[in-house]
Amino acid sequence: MLTQLLLASNNAGKLKEFSALLAPLGISQIVPQGQLGIPEAEEPYGTFIENALAKARHASRLSGLPALADDSGLCVDALGGAPGVLSARYAGEPKSDQRNNEALLAALDGTENRQAHYYCVLVLVRSAEDPQPIIADAVWRGHILPAARGEGGFGYDPLFQAQGYEISVAEMASAEKNRISHRAQALAQLVNRLQALQK
Repeated sequence: MLTQLLLASNNAGKLKEFSALLAPLGISQIVPQGQLGIPEAEEPYGTFIENALAKARHASRLSGLPALADDSGLCVDALGGAPGVLSARYAGEPKSDQRNNEALLAALDGTENRQAHYYCVLVLVRSAEDPQPIIADAVWRGHILPAARGEGGFGYDPLFQAQGYEISVAEMASAEKNRISHRAQALAQLVNRLQALQK
């Protein structure tokens, strides 16, 4: 059983979410790649799955450890799926959640259709050349609010209101977000696949 995983990310928000979600599975140590001096991988692809696989293989190759990578983002219907794979850098470099949120609101100015969804794909490789990476993905539907609300979460959470909720994700308790988010749903699938492999 895996007890240690390298997380192919330096995002503190993701590290916190994954640690909480994977602890019940016995994975007690999740090491962010920056802690081992591993630089971020290139993400040259136009799809989430290709970028996640590239990140996982890169992290595993440089660490010798099993690696978990996610590629996730916000897809807005009226923008043809944008920001999509460019979610973290929607407003350009350097990465800034605040500037990304401002750019999204500007792009949607005057637009009635504000339907959107968060998408997450997770890739776990047991070694850099793992021929059978474990892959899971999920969608979290909602819409974009007219203005940012709340102080929690990260990324586009202040602007995203999930289906069935009257609050933004940034106003949601972290335990609730960890239960229902796109990342939580994808991770639940991943956990089921890991458990099935052990039988």
